[in-house]
Amino acid sequence: MSNGESLKFPKNFLWGTATATTQVEGHIQNEWTDFVAQDGSHCRIACDNYHRYPEDIEWMSKLGVNSYRFGIEWSRLQSAPFAPLNQNELARYVDMLDRLIAAGITPMVVLHHFSNPPWINAIGGWTNPKTIPAFVDYVGKLVTALKDRVYLWNTFNEPDTYACLAYVLGGFPPQRKWKLGQFRRVIAHMARAHEQACRIIRQTERKGRKPEVGIAKNWTFFHAYKKYSPWDRLTASICHYTFNKFVLDAFLGGGRRNVSTFVGLNYYGRVRFHHFNAMIPASGTPVTRLKDFGFVCDDMVERYPDGLKKNLPYLSRKFRLPIYITEHGAASEDESFRERDLLNYLTVLHGAMAKGSDVRGFFYWSLLDNFEWQFGYAKKFGLLSVDFNEEKLTRRMKPLGNIYREICRSNSIGRPSDAGSILALTQQKTDHKSRARSDQHQPIN
Repeated sequence: MSNGESLKFPKNFLWGTATATTQVEGHIQNEWTDFVAQDGSHCRIACDNYHRYPEDIEWMSKLGVNSYRFGIEWSRLQSAPFAPLNQNELARYVDMLDRLIAAGITPMVVLHHFSNPPWINAIGGWTNPKTIPAFVDYVGKLVTALKDRVYLWNTFNEPDTYACLAYVLGGFPPQRKWKLGQFRRVIAHMARAHEQACRIIRQTERKGRKPEVGIAKNWTFFHAYKKYSPWDRLTASICHYTFNKFVLDAFLGGGRRNVSTFVGLNYYGRVRFHHFNAMIPASGTPVTRLKDFGFVCDDMVERYPDGLKKNLPYLSRKFRLPIYITEHGAASEDESFRERDLLNYLTVLHGAMAKGSDVRGFFYWSLLDNFEWQFGYAKKFGLLSVDFNEEKLTRRMKPLGNIYREICRSNSIGRPSDAGSILALTQQKTDHKSRARSDQHQPIN
């Protein structure tokens, strides 16, 4: 896969970008409609992708992507359990799919991305087993309607993140804290719904190509900062078991391994614990302080490219399924940092693929700066900026968008002799210093 000065990816590799309905569409009625984020904002207009999706598809063409991972909002399509689909709302999504296909962009559809219809929330959401047949009914009707336009399906995006933030950490609606029983119940119910939805999707006839279906699992490495801190090591191990192993086993363990056709991996980095505190910006630790510890971070988590080197072979061995990197990105207003970060991660990805990991695509999070859940509009993940201070919500290509366009169009990356090596060298120095004073416990090994 390497060729001279560039690292070439396989033919037909999917280079994509991604969004979520609540974060970009606006004009939505779900549990996030009246939610006020940490910056005082809300998602009622968001990026107005609901009306501006033709423009956003044109931007995708300018980016050179050949795939787009996006959600279809359940609350738009059903007004009650087992109700027929709203044909006007369905027609909008059909038009979006037709425009994508006409532009040569393969759609990957996400069926659940952190939001539910109000009537599902009224019965307790995914803590209630009655949600399972309601969701399966919705999936059956939607897949039948879209089967000739879509062959790539995500049932659930990051069920671990949804259940954790909603029922353990309290950052997502219904904002409950330390309800570990409810967390486990949500995961169990979603896993059952995933299994049933997969069977429906795979049995649906489609002209020309068999459907593919899987979840998108967020994987975070949890480590202790200090080598000789048993309590931080225990905290890291508990987090790894709860949010990685338990969730993967629920969705892909035993016979459920056979219902999925791929594993979706959302990967950003790691969390290290110091005196029980998660040393990441998303938990409130200032980036400047983390630099003093030798950490390389964006505005959310510590960057840890070597995690892909560890994780991809592990998932390949364990499940023997193709993998899509369904999300990776960096939140920062420092575009040179984001460029180095992207090149570094893609270099590691290329190396893992060269050693046998069957990765079929990479989706950059995100197409647009958007409503980043409990953080509001403060976290800038977009390949495109959005001016939220003006009525037109003007989109503009960021410098990283131009870099990503060249990667997508050439199906390759330059060797990280320039920008990428800077971050790689920084990471090597950080890891060298950390090994002298921190725990390098790797739960998956």
